[in-house]
Amino acid sequence: MSKSASRARLAEIIRKRSFGRGEITLASGRKSDFYFNLKPTMLDPEGATLLAELTYEALKDDNLDFVGGLEMGAVPLAGAIAQLSWIKGHPIAAFFVRKKPKEHGAKLAVEGLAKGEALQGKRIVIVEDVTTTGGSAMKAVEAVREAGGDVVLVFTMIDREEGATETFAQAGLPFRSLYRAGEFLKS
Repeated sequence: MSKSASRARLAEIIRKRSFGRGEITLASGRKSDFYFNLKPTMLDPEGATLLAELTYEALKDDNLDFVGGLEMGAVPLAGAIAQLSWIKGHPIAAFFVRKKPKEHGAKLAVEGLAKGEALQGKRIVIVEDVTTTGGSAMKAVEAVREAGGDVVLVFTMIDREEGATETFAQAGLPFRSLYRAGEFLKS
């Protein structure tokens, strides 16, 4: 399937499984009359495959070491991208950042790294399913920076176009998206 056909098919899946209208309160606290819940798309076999393929294609030339982000939205994405990157012969390891470090065991904020493995000095992309203001992704950015990682990009599946571009610009971070909310609001 061509990239444009894959993108169109994924948009259909998102529209069917993950997009809705109706009043909702977003993670940012804002009210909205539309929403995206990407988990049904991220956990659908075809949806997961297309998200991974399109995201991998968008990131493959960025010379990345790791892909990850804040739980829960980034977990299925990072795992699918890591798996596909291995199949494509260009491995990008995955991790995720806990919203709150565990209070037992190793008490880690960043999960998925093997013993002796670190983000220190590594090129990292923060991924997110849906981005509104950028606040959630910035929590992941901060945790990665505290661990010594070099965040080179924030990449979201859907930019709600409600302030994230400005948030990341102020933080000096490049920001890209697979889709913009406006693409779904037209129909």
